[in-house]
Amino acid sequence: MYQLIRSIFFWFDAEKVHYFAMNALRFFCSIGFIKKILAANFQAKNKKLAFESWGLEFKNRVGLAAGFDKNAKYLRELEVLGFGFVEIGTVTPKPQDGNDQPRLFRLPKDKAIINRMGFNNDGVKVVAERLKKWKEKHEVQSTKYENSPLTTHHSRLIIGGNIGKNKVTPNEDAWKDYEICFNELFDYVDYFVVNVSSPNTPGLRELQEKDSLRKILSHLQTLRTERLKLKIDSVVEKPILLKIAPDLTQSQLDDVIDLAKEIQLDGLVASNTTISREGLITDAAIVTAIGAGGLSGLPVKQRSTEIVQYITQKTNGEIPVIASGGIFSAADANEKLQAGAVLVQVWTGFIYEGPAIAKKICNGIAVQ
Repeated sequence: MYQLIRSIFFWFDAEKVHYFAMNALRFFCSIGFIKKILAANFQAKNKKLAFESWGLEFKNRVGLAAGFDKNAKYLRELEVLGFGFVEIGTVTPKPQDGNDQPRLFRLPKDKAIINRMGFNNDGVKVVAERLKKWKEKHEVQSTKYENSPLTTHHSRLIIGGNIGKNKVTPNEDAWKDYEICFNELFDYVDYFVVNVSSPNTPGLRELQEKDSLRKILSHLQTLRTERLKLKIDSVVEKPILLKIAPDLTQSQLDDVIDLAKEIQLDGLVASNTTISREGLITDAAIVTAIGAGGLSGLPVKQRSTEIVQYITQKTNGEIPVIASGGIFSAADANEKLQAGAVLVQVWTGFIYEGPAIAKKICNGIAVQ
């Protein structure tokens, strides 16, 4: 059925279809009995899928990568679809419109997507307020779920906060933007991901250099320590992860790993979209006409796996990695887990495989 629906959707603008589909799902989930039917059909039931990392209890290892629910508008719907965690954002201090439309393009022959969204979001204060309401509404249910204490980390849906800088903020002041987002979201997300690897904000990837990264990440770690001192009842330290690009050179990747070990970073997300167009089946003229943007989906699958495996081997598995890139099936997810990932995220796979992707992966994933 989804293949038919997808073929119809693919006739229309990708970004408009995204919001149409998610708003339609939100309408159906607002009707109690329909929501229960959807949950029964799309959620995996195997309790052995539960996984713990960073002191967080994930219902399963399959998450949704940042960029799909930028503004935390569809958490209920994504929970109904069976995801174990959702990464919202990328969120910036001030709201911004992002790049000019059209800015989201499908490459069906390659099972890929090119986007140049440009961190379009409602701004951190609006997103934080939305997350606050979500948390307040679900705290009672969280208490009942597995008889857990009343804490965010026992929520049925783990929420990550992917944070970035505004386009107009110069790189030398980028650390201030990350601080603002970190402080605003601290009480409402379960973990943070620092995004310096999107190709769609001019100059952003320059922040992947070792000295720039050290300044941003060490500052956030200091902020976290200071905040936790004020909350003696805190159970979880709010892990801080870094999302890296698949286009890093060997020396750049080594620098990231060395820095992560040096400052005892909680983890890495590998990887973001690529600026490479190598090996695409889609006609070159079409790709050229689309222009700039990050490429995701099947073409980044191999590189993403290679990076996960390299990080795992070089650190002896001491730095947990969330794998993202080219995951469409349980086989793809198992490949990432075997390479050393602790969790996996989908994005482009969701577009091509449909709303049952989380359940399908969960049902075929290797339970460890």
